Amino acid sequence: MTEPVYVSETRTAYDTVAESYAEMLRGLLEESTWDRAMLGAFAELVGDGLVGDLGCGPGRLTGYLAKLGLDVFGVDLSPGMVEVARRTHPGLRFDVGSMAALDLPDGALAGALAWYSLIHTPRPDLPVLAAELHRVVAPGGLLLTAFQVGDEVRHLEHAYGHDISADAHRLPVDFVRDVLSDAGFVIQSVLVREPEGDFESTPQAYVTARKPRSV
Repeated sequence: MTEPVYVSETRTAYDTVAESYAEMLRGLLEESTWDRAMLGAFAELVGDGLVGDLGCGPGRLTGYLAKLGLDVFGVDLSPGMVEVARRTHPGLRFDVGSMAALDLPDGALAGALAWYSLIHTPRPDLPVLAAELHRVVAPGGLLLTAFQVGDEVRHLEHAYGHDISADAHRLPVDFVRDVLSDAGFVIQSVLVREPEGDFESTPQAYVTARKPRSV
């Protein structure tokens, strides 16, 4: 089956920017109290069990969650990002893979992190990702996703010092809630905050959702 053009474009874009992306975002987590708070709450709520950082990029959050005590691994569409992640975090596992078809058994994850990794998928295809997340999360398991709030598609032609071609979707909070609920998750919390720092120009949202124990 031929993959959608947006998947190929996203992979190529992140392969292109992998090294500079990792360098420019280095230390960014230390500057965001809200990001650390949400990741800390996620780690506490997940507890024991395998956690997937899905769309992990260069592994900066995978490494952070590991320091918080989670049994975590990363998956990313971009081989270039995975190469950087493996080099930066040699003690952790990183795989190349698609969030739409994860190489994981049903119910394999106690927790799933989708940190700004839904944003390159067009809205009509997001239910497919949500259904796949629901499949791989164990009953009682937790999902945390973060994304830019809005109602527009931005075509990126230059990012992180490179010429690229990829779309980034800003998403309405209610739309994300509905997509996750329709997939079978129960929404547990929603936090929307104002933009911070040089990298953000729109409100940012965090949504946690749990897969019911009885499905």
